[in-house]
Amino acid sequence: MCWSATADLWAGLGIGAVGVASLASVRRPGDVPLAALPLLLGAHQIVEAAVWHAGGGTGPATLAWAVIALPLLPVWVPLGVLTAARPADRPRLLVPLAAGLATAAVLAYRLVTRPVSAGIRGHTLGYAVDLPYVPVVLAGYLLATVGALLLARDPILRALGLLTGAGALVCALLWRTEFVSTWCALAAVASLLLLAWVRGRPRSVPVRGSEPGRP
Repeated sequence: MCWSATADLWAGLGIGAVGVASLASVRRPGDVPLAALPLLLGAHQIVEAAVWHAGGGTGPATLAWAVIALPLLPVWVPLGVLTAARPADRPRLLVPLAAGLATAAVLAYRLVTRPVSAGIRGHTLGYAVDLPYVPVVLAGYLLATVGALLLARDPILRALGLLTGAGALVCALLWRTEFVSTWCALAAVASLLLLAWVRGRPRSVPVRGSEPGRP
């Protein structure tokens, strides 16, 4: 993952296949956004393979990669967790969704008004975009993506949140300038957990106080 165009391509195809299997296993409409996340992340890795082949730079592949990684993910993840949650759990999940919407608005604006570039740095890719208040934007991004998973009631989603949160810390410490690229690759691998989550989901959410045979 992230070490070469070939690695990104094969990883993307593998994660994409997991996404197809996840979508085929969906039993409830509200689970579709999270079930489709591996498919999105697989496509993301394939796009990064195109960035490798282009030698980095500011081309269409770089912009497509940035659009998925920056404004799209902090909205997709908390929205998916929200739609999959029980109605009683949804109010607390509005916090990471609000953080994601605000963060995505800032990131989308910067992508429209500022160029984004990619550079090959050994066996990783680094992306550069002019962002204001980087600590605040990063905090909002992680609250939306990792925080939403940690606030989920489902243990598999919480485990995914712990894994991606720990991965974010490790990637930030080891590859500060390549943080986004390496973390997104780790998130793609971690999304394998979503296949197990989808397949273990009930067909419907039980209504509190209901009993079999009663409306």
